[in-house]
Amino acid sequence: MSTLRVEQLADGITLYQGDMLDVLPTLGRFDACVTDPPYGIASSWKGGVGHGWGKAKDESQLRNEWDDSAPSDAAIDCLLSSSNTQIIWGGNYFKLPLSRCWFVWNKPERGFSLAEAELAWTNRDNVVRVCDHRRSDPDREHPTQKPVGVMLWCIDQLPKTVSTIIDPFMGSGTTGVAAVKRGKSFTGIEREPKYFDIACRRIEAAIKAPDLFIEHKPAPVQETLL
Repeated sequence: MSTLRVEQLADGITLYQGDMLDVLPTLGRFDACVTDPPYGIASSWKGGVGHGWGKAKDESQLRNEWDDSAPSDAAIDCLLSSSNTQIIWGGNYFKLPLSRCWFVWNKPERGFSLAEAELAWTNRDNVVRVCDHRRSDPDREHPTQKPVGVMLWCIDQLPKTVSTIIDPFMGSGTTGVAAVKRGKSFTGIEREPKYFDIACRRIEAAIKAPDLFIEHKPAPVQETLL
């Protein structure tokens, strides 16, 4: 296994630095997988001009390195077998089963060079759901980082029985921040040391400042297959 680090940030909150294909099969089954893998569309990404594009232009090389290739078919199969419920952002780019329940993140800008909305595939037997939310948080630390509000909305759509969440493409840890804020147990996997460190810091901060309106219950122990 190519796991380089394991950080136990709190009861039920564990982060692994390593390749998800090595780590995920060893962790057992979770209630839900909520993840935002690379879409593999870097070659199609085009920047714009004018106000608001400075940061995007500066990050274009980093974005392209991160989003150069989509997950393999084996990685997608691993995601599908990891949990009872799955929410996979960028699902329109991957080979996934038919679904009638897609999540739509509707962004406010129109006529923008980047997408006006993003889609998440789910295996839920439900209708399409839409979240209206700004394009990014002002303190974004990852080139394709989802806003915390979008990931909170995702978790709010999960069955009430969900208590354990896995994100095998953790990036800078936004899913983990949202899970902590909703009182869920969280396991994250990230292969890049830089983003793993950022995720540790952001999730630790969320643990220290929990949502006062969420009832925090003792975290269940996730059994491993080893």
